[in-house]
Amino acid sequence: MEKKKLKIVFLNIYQGSVNRGAETFTEELSKKLEKYFDLEVISGKRKLIKRLPVIWRFFLDPQGMIVFWWSLRMLPRVIRERPDIIIPLNGGWQALLMRFLTWAYGGKLVIVGQSGIGWDDRVNLWSMPNHFVGISKKASLWSKKVNPMVSSQYIPNGVDLEKFKPGGRVFQHGLKGKVILCVGALVPSKQIDKAILAVSKLKQVSLLIAGDGPQNEGLLALGRESLGRRRFKLVSVTHEMMPEIYRSADIFVFTPERSEAFGIVYVEAMASGLSVVATDDPIRREIVGNAGLFVDPNNMEEYARIIRRALEMKWGNKPRIQAQKYSWDKIAEKYEKLFSSLYK
Repeated sequence: MEKKKLKIVFLNIYQGSVNRGAETFTEELSKKLEKYFDLEVISGKRKLIKRLPVIWRFFLDPQGMIVFWWSLRMLPRVIRERPDIIIPLNGGWQALLMRFLTWAYGGKLVIVGQSGIGWDDRVNLWSMPNHFVGISKKASLWSKKVNPMVSSQYIPNGVDLEKFKPGGRVFQHGLKGKVILCVGALVPSKQIDKAILAVSKLKQVSLLIAGDGPQNEGLLALGRESLGRRRFKLVSVTHEMMPEIYRSADIFVFTPERSEAFGIVYVEAMASGLSVVATDDPIRREIVGNAGLFVDPNNMEEYARIIRRALEMKWGNKPRIQAQKYSWDKIAEKYEKLFSSLYK
């Protein structure tokens, strides 16, 4: 008699409408694991909205309350299905609600630290999950200090090496000169505005931004003012189109705040053969290795100089080799072992 597969549910209110690392993680990992488990992704297809100062820490701002009410409406569905493992991606109220629910019927709660080192994952850890996954080595060590009672381990995010590769169709952006690419949600923590200002200090280069979010209009205006329409383009595309976007650029730039949990866009860019300019912090150095350069994005003159240097260097196959460490096939094997071990 065939052994019954474990039922695993991913909960993400933004799945299907936002292309961040958390959404890519959910999509790619669920596809890889469906041969081992009975998998379901429950999505709300909501757009990101701006978080409000102070009250966001209590999850009482509009974004926190939207997540709360959506998660509350999902409870009857989750109760009917009684999944063996629940993976909530939106934290806060959602993690707490699912913790109480899994306690009630005997399920397991797994938190994957897509929020990064900071308040959100601190709250997630104190919701007492059965297991916490740190997506960087630093985050995994940090989680053990925040709540030593929760078991944790390091499993990074990954990249589809067959999908993201140098050869193939190229996005036709129509920009002049060398093209610098920046990909990310258009929210303050990604610091896309600093990339725009740094590139504006360089001659004969253009900037292509791929992303969407609350800062869309402001960044579009800043880019056109700083670089002009012939040297700047902002596009919002599906994740399926991203390989073409990466292939259309000469280098990749992304310098978010240090609280950034990981940065799947780095490994996608490197898999596509692009060298990287990244924020200078331990997590980015771990991900990028020798496939890029690092900078303090608050130093605009240095930022521009590092971008120019990255454009002039010969990178060879270093980016692709670095990206191969993050194959989704390897990452999925680790999750398969983790989920199975929770029911041994």
